[in-house]
Amino acid sequence: MEEYNIEASGDWAGKRIDKVLSGYFSDYSRSFIKKLFDDGYIQVNGKASKPSYSVRTGDIFDISVPDPVSIDIEPENIPLDIIYEDDDVILVNKPKGMVVHPAPGHYSGTLVNGLMYHFKDSLSGINGEFRPGIVHRIDMDTTGVLVVCKNDNAHRSLSEQLHEHSITRKYYAIVHGNIAQDDGTVDAPIGRSPKDRKKMAINTRNGRHAVTHYRVLERFGGKYTFIECQLETGRTHQIRVHMASIGHPLLGDQVYGPAKVPFSGLQGQTLHAGVLGIIHPA
Repeated sequence: MEEYNIEASGDWAGKRIDKVLSGYFSDYSRSFIKKLFDDGYIQVNGKASKPSYSVRTGDIFDISVPDPVSIDIEPENIPLDIIYEDDDVILVNKPKGMVVHPAPGHYSGTLVNGLMYHFKDSLSGINGEFRPGIVHRIDMDTTGVLVVCKNDNAHRSLSEQLHEHSITRKYYAIVHGNIAQDDGTVDAPIGRSPKDRKKMAINTRNGRHAVTHYRVLERFGGKYTFIECQLETGRTHQIRVHMASIGHPLLGDQVYGPAKVPFSGLQGQTLHAGVLGIIHPA
């Protein structure tokens, strides 16, 4: 069981706790958060909380997340946008809001559920039954290209390329503010936040080497900047953490940026995996 101890920030004051936690734990579904309330796993200041509780600055949340139980992952007839396919690999254009592989609160509707339906047993098994064919992942609200492996030889080849950082990965993003320079590099280690195990942070003590190169593509009136980011490494939430660390968080990113989204209807960070360059395993 995972345990979290979180102090409410001023940005959360007056908001319903269920909405705050749904944004905070972005990998968990709202129904999963609701079940944690129903089962008494969420306490505020030492007492069990209701989902409608209005948060106050300084409140202490104690949250327990039970270990996942073993379940059968069912194939689902989910439409997939296949960019390319051969005997070794599948390139998929993942939409916003789709989780890559099953996790607590997301045991259906994931990319893996769809892959199992469309490709049945034609997926590598190195990462086990929860992640067949999956070599790497992108966040639920990040869109763009993923490579999926059909056999173990392809999987080993792509895993080695990821390990050696020889895969070309370019992302497109809109960030807050007007970036002063036309291009730049963020070289700062990323690790788990010491204050919140669900978040990543610049961590000079326990973080892993992380490098993001960026260049400006377009500027929008001094308020926002459209950029291309090329990853030299591939850490969890790397672009989101790095851009926030230099004062330019991604538009729509309520975890590492402003809690209030300036455009109605915008869900999640404006980040798209646009280019994936690999050496074909065959």
